[in-house]
This record gives sequence, structure tokens and C-alpha cells, in this order.
Amino acid sequence: YVMLLTLSPYTPRYRDRVSPPGVMIRPYLNGFTIAFNVSQPNTWQPYVDSMHHFLAAYDDKVQEEKNIECVPGQYFIQGGNDGEQKKACQFKRSLLQNCSGIDDPTFGYSKGQPCILLKMNRIIGYRPGAGVPVSVDCKVQKGNESHLRSVDFYPGNGTFDLMYYPYYGKFTHVNYTSPLVAMHFTDVQRNYLVPIQCSLNGKGIINDLNSDRFLGRIIFTLSIGK
Repeated sequence: YVMLLTLSPYTPRYRDRVSPPGVMIRPYLNGFTIAFNVSQPNTWQPYVDSMHHFLAAYDDKVQEEKNIECVPGQYFIQGGNDGEQKKACQFKRSLLQNCSGIDDPTFGYSKGQPCILLKMNRIIGYRPGAGVPVSVDCKVQKGNESHLRSVDFYPGNGTFDLMYYPYYGKFTHVNYTSPLVAMHFTDVQRNYLVPIQCSLNGKGIINDLNSDRFLGRIIFTLSIGK
């Protein structure tokens, strides 16, 4: 009990060996297979509803009310004591452009061009990329590479801006919303199971560990029917 009293509820005691981040996707409903038929809205509507629910916290007005505008391209390092509430940078859903759900409320699913969001796991104190933004790329994980012909990334060229790091923990970084990268699969082979691997790329990132499919990368399957 006395030893527990020496631990801070805000930050880990030892942060000299922070693990590289894992990643997760949205929508995530019933595993890592996203399957639907374009002509049957009931097959893709649950994905659309899940996306809108997830992005509610990223609505532009919500972000403007709760968070501040930050300087892109540099870490947002905040001083003060551990218990002092930290400010969070705005990440507006409008940054996701064609995958924001604003102009196209179906996120491309009604056209057979689904949007999928990639989120990096939160790690207190972690500064990804060692000063250079971490980027995302996607490819066919196994099989015919021509089944994935085009992917667009938002915002920008599919990077996690440095200004959203470091993360200071849920007790002090209360309004923090994780930055996202949207992947817009605009040309995927129809009527096939297409296994996709999307990976983080940057200094200090590990994305090729066979024993952990979520460390620095994620594998999922797209099945888009007519």
C-alpha cells in the first residue's frame, strides 16, 4: 500500500521504453471483415451508422467549443504539474474530406467505395515519428495486388500530424480526441474477398512483427458485392 502511494495516477513512473503503437479501424462491427452489397442498403447501413456515431465527437462545432487551434508540424508540449489539465488540439471531421460523412452521408458505401478510419492507440508521453509525421499506406495483404487499384488518404497525404502529440492521459487530457487517417477505397475488385493490410510508417514504428497483427499495422478484408 505504501508503494502504491508513490505512484502517480497521471503518468507512468517509467517511460524510457515506450512500446510502439498499435492501430485499430472504424467501423468495427463483427470482426475484421467489411462485407456488403451496394444494391442492398441494409447490408451497408450499419457501417454508416457506426461511422456517424464514432465521428460525433469530431464534429466541427464540438471541436471548436472544446479544443484549440494548434500549430501544425510540431509537437504540442505542455508544461505544468502532472495534475494540471492539458489543452487539446482540434481535429475536425471536415479534415477527412470525402470520408467526413458531410458531403456524402454514406461514406462511399452506397457507391461501393467505402471509407475506413485508422486510429493509432494512445500512449502517454509518446512522440511518434521522432519529429517526422507517421504516414499510412495500404496494400493487398495476400493475393492478387491488382484487386486494390486505388486508395485515397485524408487528411493530406495520410499522416498523423505531430501537433496531436504527446498525449498526457485521460485524467488531464480530458478533451483529447485521437487524430485519424481516413482511407477511401475508391477502386476495389468487386465480388472478391480482398485482404488489406494498412501500416504505419515512421521512425520507431514496428509494423512487421508476425506475432502481433495490430502492432503498427492492421489486416482486414473487404468484400464488396454489386
